[in-house]
Amino acid sequence: MKSSAVCILSCIASTVTVLAIQHQTGPLSRIQAQPTGSSSGTRLVEDALSDIAAPRVYDSEGLAPDEAVAAFVYRANNRSVVNIATRIGGERGFLGENPTSDSGSGFIIDRFGHILTNHHVIEDAQRILVTLHDGVEYEAELVGLDPLNDLAVVRIQAPEKVLVPVRFSSSSGLLVGMRVFAIGNPFGLERTMTTGIISSLDRTLPVTRARSIKSVIQIDAAINPGNSGGPLLNSHGEVIGINTAIASRTGQNSGIGFAIPSNLLARIVPELLQHGRFIRPEFGIDEVARTDQGLRVTTIDPRGPAARAGIRGPEVQQKRRGIFVFESRDTSKADVIVGVNGKPTLQPDEFLSEVESHRPGDEITIEVLRNGQTISIPVLLE
Repeated sequence: MKSSAVCILSCIASTVTVLAIQHQTGPLSRIQAQPTGSSSGTRLVEDALSDIAAPRVYDSEGLAPDEAVAAFVYRANNRSVVNIATRIGGERGFLGENPTSDSGSGFIIDRFGHILTNHHVIEDAQRILVTLHDGVEYEAELVGLDPLNDLAVVRIQAPEKVLVPVRFSSSSGLLVGMRVFAIGNPFGLERTMTTGIISSLDRTLPVTRARSIKSVIQIDAAINPGNSGGPLLNSHGEVIGINTAIASRTGQNSGIGFAIPSNLLARIVPELLQHGRFIRPEFGIDEVARTDQGLRVTTIDPRGPAARAGIRGPEVQQKRRGIFVFESRDTSKADVIVGVNGKPTLQPDEFLSEVESHRPGDEITIEVLRNGQTISIPVLLE
């Protein structure tokens, strides 16, 4: 196969020749510089021509393998991604407007019209409007939410034939460097796909001052306002997470995005569908204080699971002075939590995350430091 054009430009000042060869289907990406008069220039032309003649691997549509993967992922999922707009007012405002407070993304998870998104996308919304791939808008009802994990499920009444659910995959086998795809509605541009790699795993994403989401996926795929709630997909077109946040000083993409992993979704979403909220196990410890050694128990329910199991809180003493009763707490004798099920927990959110990874009725082992010794206490969660 012959090239359609060969262009040799001579740079007199630096006596360097830049060779650019254009293929029939487009310019080659191979551009090199060689000293003028060198035999390597001839070899460069021969190498470039041999590249043109080398066989290319394309599919039936003329796509290279990586292009075919990206096209497959988009075709398999773009109809599953929806645009979510929230209204802060009624049908019409005082001046005839229909004000929008925010917009984001979501994706269909079953044929019953359930859609998964982020809690912050629909937070405080009086109306939730969902637009499907065919452009038809539906009013959605809230099914369940979990603010601490930034997840929410809404439902629309739409014909089953237009509902295309996604497929999920476990996030436990992810590796840094794996290729990922994000589909969402950045700046209202519906069903836009971006691609990148997994930049890191097991990140911690703060939700409140005392709570954070664990095992978060960090990606470098472009994520912008409006992408929140959209799916993060692997090369098989399967959902491995939900795009949730970006690290940016401007509020726009800076190459650092975060997604909640699918394994956490598998634990939370069924409870949102069934109960409307995530039922967290009760263990009976209300407050802890962080110390250098661990988490000292400062408030404990005397009738709760932890107290019944033998975990000690502060010693409480009451003193009466006239008609008044004063209560004092001696926390120096309270247990210090140092681990759960053998895992060190030196931060409050680490302790809560480990406990809440279990269900009511499960038995966990809490390791506490008492009188200079570490003891293990089994606690039955309620």
